[in-house]
Amino acid sequence: MYRLTTTLLLILASVSLHAQDKYSLISELSKLKDLSTLPQYSNAKSLQVSSYDRTGGNSDGFSGEYSYIRKNADSSLVIFDSRGKGVIDRIWTPTPSTDTLDFYLGDTTEISFSIPFIDFFSGKVFPFVHPLCGNELGGYYSYLPIPYNNGCKIVFRGKTMRFFQIQYREFDNDADVKNFNINLSSNEKKTLTEVADVWNGKKSIQPFKAKIKEKKITLKPGSEIEIFTLYRGGRILGLEIDNADLFENQLNNIDIKVSYDNERYPAIYTPVADFFGYAFGKTAMQSLVSGTKNNTNYFYLPMPFDEKVRISIISRSDKTLKFSTRIYYSDKKRDKDKEGKLYVEWNKLLESVIGKEMVMAKVQGRGHYVGTIIQTQNLNPGMTLFFEGDDIAIVDGENTIHGTGSEDYFNGGWYAFLDTWDRAMNLPLHGALDYSLVYGRTGAYRWHITDKINFSKSLDYKMEHGPEGNKEQVTNTTLGFYYCDTPKQSFTIPTNELSMVYQPETYMLYPQIMKMNLWIDVEMKTEWCLPSGGYTYIFKVKDESKIRVFLDEIPKGKYRVYLDYKEIPDGCEISVWQRQNQLTDFMDVSAEKKARVEKRYLCDFSVSDITNTLTFRFKTKAGKNKFSLNRLIFEMAD
Repeated sequence: MYRLTTTLLLILASVSLHAQDKYSLISELSKLKDLSTLPQYSNAKSLQVSSYDRTGGNSDGFSGEYSYIRKNADSSLVIFDSRGKGVIDRIWTPTPSTDTLDFYLGDTTEISFSIPFIDFFSGKVFPFVHPLCGNELGGYYSYLPIPYNNGCKIVFRGKTMRFFQIQYREFDNDADVKNFNINLSSNEKKTLTEVADVWNGKKSIQPFKAKIKEKKITLKPGSEIEIFTLYRGGRILGLEIDNADLFENQLNNIDIKVSYDNERYPAIYTPVADFFGYAFGKTAMQSLVSGTKNNTNYFYLPMPFDEKVRISIISRSDKTLKFSTRIYYSDKKRDKDKEGKLYVEWNKLLESVIGKEMVMAKVQGRGHYVGTIIQTQNLNPGMTLFFEGDDIAIVDGENTIHGTGSEDYFNGGWYAFLDTWDRAMNLPLHGALDYSLVYGRTGAYRWHITDKINFSKSLDYKMEHGPEGNKEQVTNTTLGFYYCDTPKQSFTIPTNELSMVYQPETYMLYPQIMKMNLWIDVEMKTEWCLPSGGYTYIFKVKDESKIRVFLDEIPKGKYRVYLDYKEIPDGCEISVWQRQNQLTDFMDVSAEKKARVEKRYLCDFSVSDITNTLTFRFKTKAGKNKFSLNRLIFEMAD
């Protein structure tokens, strides 16, 4: 009897285990509309194929040298080749072409389906439709899952593949995987529609089926106040804080702390503004799972725990704040064998170290990484070249993911280019919190839902700063969100010095994304100016021409203004005006040979609500009618 019972239990355990290892389009789509399973561990291996420069340089797709695995006899390019069972979670590129992609799913030499590369993202070919697939911020992305059984190969039929990333998971051989079929069943279409409704905001991912604890808070200077405590196992399903604008300030001095069970260190201890995706002191993020809408901060990642939880708000401010909180929760305890607890690693680097990457999360234990929020400020004024850095995931000691650039990791591309990564933009799982070339800074976020990064023993996830050698000097704030079976072994307490928003003393205006008015017969062309990192704008003008530059992004104050330009043989004379007031004499910007002048003093100037434009006027003569502008430099005056 004992042997029979034991055998039966083993069989049942095996059946139960394999029941969890079923993967299909429906199972993977469902995760994109319901976060309840996000804490669950997975044995799947998280991997990525990308076009990153294998030499450590920055040729991550420009030449196409590293943009394929092998070349076929007919010159087509194999860009993906997984021999086992798995699912493609994400495809990204900033350079899609009209060339065809052929997909081979399963153990077959027959093409399963073909699609022009651009139509992965255009919304013209079902089921690769918006909003799971699309383009914004300079990047093209697809989150439509593509499960495969017994292998998947992708062949690119064009001559040159450039930048790309394909993130995928590989499953155990025993996994039950249903191959993707481009002709969706009625149930698959229904699930896709349900996901689209959530991503489009027609339906909420908010946990309505939960208990709710509301509380009105008066937070006094220097105090800590408890907003929620539960002395039994359960899970937090959502957290909301009203009056979000109260947390907008450059000091960033109100914190949130979450502690589980009897763990030595808090699972979450960050400034409130950083936790909800504010950008440099202002509300910004409006993602599917977290952010700020209608002056309410919200956070909906599940937070399971074993015995108790305590959430508190801490003031480092000298002001009294009044706001309301809502906690959504249930009494469903964490399944210790199947689920991790949610932790957030808050890292603030006041000054980056040359040659050393920035840390997003460094974790010991079993779990999975699910999200990144970042704010990065250039300490050397100028182009945001720090955003050339690759993301690198070392999983259980192995480099399983290596990206092609920071904006690429956030599904964007081409920072500082018009209508690409040039402003704040929110999308369901990724976005730009801010971009200012004037300040030399940007913020971004990305949530890993189906593409979470699984680890069994350890994770070291980091981001480079700069094209090569981690040489760009920055101050950086990152939040790494992950589930794990192991409590934190250390943490950083936010302080006023660490959390304060950095304020530059030098601001630069580049013409490529400068707000300007051109008046009377101004002609313009551009050329690349590598030393400045941006484009040179060459204006052909007349005596009656004017170029007015708006200073909206320059903070109010007194400045010394400098000109970065190119002396050229056909240069004219220029003068700077503030409306009808002449600020400088006319100065010659010509020379016998082309030469860059990096910093020529123009004038002192006070930026205010009224004095917030500068205007260039010109004197020309035969063959001397051009002005070659690299950038304007504003240095704070004492």
